[in-house]
Amino acid sequence: MYKNKITRAILVSAGMSLALVGCGDKPEEKQTQQPAPAAVENTSEVKLADVQELVRGNGTEVASIDPHKTEGVPESHVIRDLLEGLVNQDADGNTTPGVAESWETTDNTKFTFHLRKDAKWSNGDPVTAQDFVYSFKRAVDPNTASPYSWYLEMTTMENAADIIAGKKDKDTLGVTATDDHTLVVQLEQAVPYFVKMMGHTTVKPVHQATVEKFGDQWTKPENFVGNGAFVLDNWVVNERIELKPNTQYWDNANTKLTKVTFLPIENQVAEMNRFLSGEIQITNELPIEHFKRLQKEHPESVNVKGNLCSYYYGFNNQKAPFDDVRVRKALSYTIDRDVVANAIMGQGQKPAYFLTPEITAGFNPALPAYGNMTQEERIAEAKKLLAEAGFDENNPLNFTLLYNTSENHKKVATAVQSMWKKDLGVNVTLENQEWKTYLDTRRQGDFDVTRAGWCGDYNEASSFLSLMQSNNSSNDPKYHSEEYDAVMAKAMAATSDEEREALYIEAEKLLARDMPIAPIYQYVTSRLVSPKVGGYAVNNAEDKLFSKDMYIVE
Repeated sequence: MYKNKITRAILVSAGMSLALVGCGDKPEEKQTQQPAPAAVENTSEVKLADVQELVRGNGTEVASIDPHKTEGVPESHVIRDLLEGLVNQDADGNTTPGVAESWETTDNTKFTFHLRKDAKWSNGDPVTAQDFVYSFKRAVDPNTASPYSWYLEMTTMENAADIIAGKKDKDTLGVTATDDHTLVVQLEQAVPYFVKMMGHTTVKPVHQATVEKFGDQWTKPENFVGNGAFVLDNWVVNERIELKPNTQYWDNANTKLTKVTFLPIENQVAEMNRFLSGEIQITNELPIEHFKRLQKEHPESVNVKGNLCSYYYGFNNQKAPFDDVRVRKALSYTIDRDVVANAIMGQGQKPAYFLTPEITAGFNPALPAYGNMTQEERIAEAKKLLAEAGFDENNPLNFTLLYNTSENHKKVATAVQSMWKKDLGVNVTLENQEWKTYLDTRRQGDFDVTRAGWCGDYNEASSFLSLMQSNNSSNDPKYHSEEYDAVMAKAMAATSDEEREALYIEAEKLLARDMPIAPIYQYVTSRLVSPKVGGYAVNNAEDKLFSKDMYIVE
């Protein structure tokens, strides 16, 4: 998910223990998945505050809360509370039952999900297997124009690719409801981590009658019907989104919060000040220039955890001169990743030379050649490449760097702009756009170089590497390589973890060779969290926070 990924990101738990199927080639024997114990504090051992209201910073105004019309992390934060998919995650990132209380497979191609009989929509209607059939078909339907339709193609769900391409009708999708509480999904090839993929925003259900009655207006508070732990109560654009408990939710008895508010604050200093004044209990980010001070003065509130997300700059591979690999490599090599990660960010971020974060489960790459160079050596090679491409002091390279409005993104962009100017004589104009406009601009390919971030949608390298496949609609750099696509196709068909990892590493080598993007750093999630917030998932590297698991202590 683009993501402010968000992520992605952001993301990972190296543990994969509770999913019915692991990442190996051998399918599990048919068995029932049982709910895992809650991974939050036992609330009987703490004194709850009289007022159970949580206010969260969310970074920006969401583009939508329709799960089939979104692609960003800010949207996922809200949708996660409003809609429940087949599976969830616990505080440690393990896959746990959602609407599906159990599931099974014998070959990793046919998956049967058994839905809980007490799952209901907020209007009292039962949640049925047919709701998921309708929603999956809606996600791949070209008429929906979902920016994340490709995600279902990556699951290899039967006919998904042809439906998205307009070659087959959506009703041929490999998903069926054998009865109200049994959902069967047929894949075209074995995907051992398929169950983990079902925790993503794009595969959450929507209420068919509501969508068909109200169209795009179904997400308004007065029309909204969801099946998550909360329902939409109030939405003031660019000010706040307020949720209240869904009394029809199957586990509502264990929901402690009576109100959840998301604030779209893009300025990290403003967000910090509202936290310190007691208005916010969880921020979206930290202002990097205040990080060390906050660690010293408010150590009980500063929370930093690993994140399954990568921060990078994408080159418009279809636009001159960025269609020249020498230009792309020159610009990438000149970025001093150590300075960006350690001096500018300085919260534990790691310099990145891969698209896939190294904390991703089953991924152990060796640094590409340019990653082993000194920065001086990289700059020398960059000057040589740029000159070969026809750019020098008499013919300087000029372009625009696009980023979405954020003080932290601005600081990185300003630093990289300075590196490019000082070492290559490149003239860069910085352009910031608000979130929705920025997403549209990127999707339309109306940029030279763009800031981007990607967070894994599940803890497996394909969640990152599939982004650069030619058929991925989120491939905003428009990198199209038949060789890369072939390697990824082989990886999807691999019959062992070892073979799959070797192919993933080969894919990363191709990205280092072709440089369609410039990886810059691997994320951490750093934010302020009030000590009064219980149930905050400190070990969930995908940053999947469920308000239903949180509460306020005295």
